[in-house]
Amino acid sequence: MATKCRHFVTGSVQLQNAQASESTGRQAIHSLSGLECCEPATGMSVRASSEYHKRMWQLERTDFEQRKKILAQDRATFAAAKIERVLAFTSLVRQKNAFFQSRLQPIGEVSNLNDYAKIPLLRKPDLIGENGYAANLTFEPTQYSRFHRTSGTTGRPLAVVDTAEDWQWWMEAWQYVLDSGHVGAKDHVLMAFSFGPFVGFWSAFDAAVERGCLVIPTGALSTEARLDLIQSSKATVLFCTPSYALHLAQVAEEKKIRLPETAVERIIVAGEPGGSVAEIRNRIESNWGASVVDHAGATEVGPWGFADSDGTGLFVNESQFYPEFLDVDSDELLDSCSPMSEGKICQLVLTTIGRLGCPVLRYVTGDLVRPTWKKDSPFVFLDGGVLGRADDMMIIRGVNVFPTAVEKILRGFDEVEEFQLIAWRDGQMDQLKIRVEDRLNQPKRIANEIQLRLGLRVEVEVVEAGSLPRFEMKGKRFLDQR
Repeated sequence: MATKCRHFVTGSVQLQNAQASESTGRQAIHSLSGLECCEPATGMSVRASSEYHKRMWQLERTDFEQRKKILAQDRATFAAAKIERVLAFTSLVRQKNAFFQSRLQPIGEVSNLNDYAKIPLLRKPDLIGENGYAANLTFEPTQYSRFHRTSGTTGRPLAVVDTAEDWQWWMEAWQYVLDSGHVGAKDHVLMAFSFGPFVGFWSAFDAAVERGCLVIPTGALSTEARLDLIQSSKATVLFCTPSYALHLAQVAEEKKIRLPETAVERIIVAGEPGGSVAEIRNRIESNWGASVVDHAGATEVGPWGFADSDGTGLFVNESQFYPEFLDVDSDELLDSCSPMSEGKICQLVLTTIGRLGCPVLRYVTGDLVRPTWKKDSPFVFLDGGVLGRADDMMIIRGVNVFPTAVEKILRGFDEVEEFQLIAWRDGQMDQLKIRVEDRLNQPKRIANEIQLRLGLRVEVEVVEAGSLPRFEMKGKRFLDQR
């Protein structure tokens, strides 16, 4: 990797200096960091103490040193406090939120994990309310100040709103992402996205501003204009999707722009799988001479995941989210204490420990992950990050295939500029075809590699260079015609 990337590894001094003043002038807000939580007296039920709920809720934002202490806790100690927090927050949601009052009424009081396990799983259709707004809003409309909307990749877009306090909860969760990217006040952060209703980079923008960075919007600029601004602004951090990082690199090559000679040191990506996939990450890093930092989130949930130092996966931010895992094969929840649960592919289920104005309890995200529980971390680790979407999974001649697995192979061919996957159903069987822009015009070598690594024979068709779509936001390379 280019020399400039070394700053990513050694830049923690800049980060710590910048973050030493991170809390200056910051108001105390309602946030559940887990650092200052006081557990109830032995034998006290969660229901018995409304003052306890209040103490659990009214906590101050964390600074860098406090977050380091949270991450240094042993898992058993952290887990005990986390369970108290999630039970307290669940009780608070039950008191305040009519949507969840209705859902929780049949199961009675939630005072322990056995009660919590009775809460019905929440899915995207459950959240669709009137006029396209989320149904799980706690307060009157006048209390909300932020409007965002889901991308609509799995159905109709869903409008989600946040209060000013909930937005501070977003900022708190984002600090873990910025920490993992070694983002400090001296950084110039360029946001390569248009300012539509997508929440991901609005929240990133505000979090970077709060940290003291010079934050550079690019709005509706063209790709060429963004490349020019990357150079002229001396941006050190780039926020974009993995797809767009690769597209920027392709256009830069056409325009004879040498990206490794720019000031960009880190590329923080999200919106689609890729940042934790070695082949995709390596390709981006090679083109840019910069380090890729993955993270993950969702409009209806929040920024729940941040990268490990090796770039091989994501930690679930368990200071703000309570994770569970739904086995893909059995559709049953995994036992995190069982060695049999390690490394199984499952759907991520999340409860927010915060965001009272728009909470989710046991929400099935649809993200496919492979959880592992490391002894040296209080947070669960997802090997490979987000592997794909549950509704994208295909069964081709008895083999489970995810689009991300195919992309992983295709990104290993430097000559493949872009690709498209087309799935359709022939009778009861799923079928798959792949279109590629291949500079070598040799589809057979690609088909052979897919057969070798996935055990599948698929048709690979070479199409004209530049004929396949490019993407600024989430890449839509998978056409599901089933």
